[in-house]
Amino acid sequence: MSDEDSMPLTGHLTELRNRILVILGTILGLFLITYFFSAELLELARRPIAGRVDQLVFLKPTEAFFAHLKIAIYAAIFIGLPVLLHQIWQFCAPGLLSREKRYALIFVSCSSGLFITGALFCYFLILPYGLAYLISFGSENILPQISIGFYISFIFTLIFVFGVVFEVPLVIILLVQAGIVTPQALSSNRGYIYVGAFVVAAALTPPDVITQVLMAGPLLVLYEVSIVVAKVITRKKKERAEKEAAGDTGDEKEED
Repeated sequence: MSDEDSMPLTGHLTELRNRILVILGTILGLFLITYFFSAELLELARRPIAGRVDQLVFLKPTEAFFAHLKIAIYAAIFIGLPVLLHQIWQFCAPGLLSREKRYALIFVSCSSGLFITGALFCYFLILPYGLAYLISFGSENILPQISIGFYISFIFTLIFVFGVVFEVPLVIILLVQAGIVTPQALSSNRGYIYVGAFVVAAALTPPDVITQVLMAGPLLVLYEVSIVVAKVITRKKKERAEKEAAGDTGDEKEED
């Protein structure tokens, strides 16, 4: 019997509360550190728009102050991502098989790595091109004056979206591992996925072809990689099932 079967509902709620407290405590502790570097973080956040807008402005007396708070919180969440993912895995672990619990380190490492890769991809490629395109609509009569609060929210929303999008391969692999999705289904629905990738890119990125391709392209590459990995996982699962079946058959013959 698994821990999930023996644990009552109140036990699950208590564990969920404890996991949430650990996550919030970690983010709060990191926030107290990142806030002291908020000025440096704001300068890093301003780089994608540097050279296109002379300076960011604030339209409310409190906007600059809250910009420091927001960027410190965002940085704390990103830095604390491995802890957040580990707590999620530990909460789900009681419902997993013993051999599946051993994948905790792999899950946390891969998910954190994919998220960071997506975030960096957005910061170094998407934001410079996307912001340049949007600001290009300015003219002598329409001067760009971007508020610091809006700018921080805009870029970190895009960074977060790209980080989540880059988690697609891991989600697909987990679904294949659980037997919910098969490599054949992934291959046969490739056309729909390709169209859907460009629709998602058009919805989430600035309205220009370059940034849409820059988002859809990696997503499609990751999808193709997921299909290859899914085939390897399925083949290994089949081989393991055949070995177990062969072992059971051998045991029955010995009993006879």
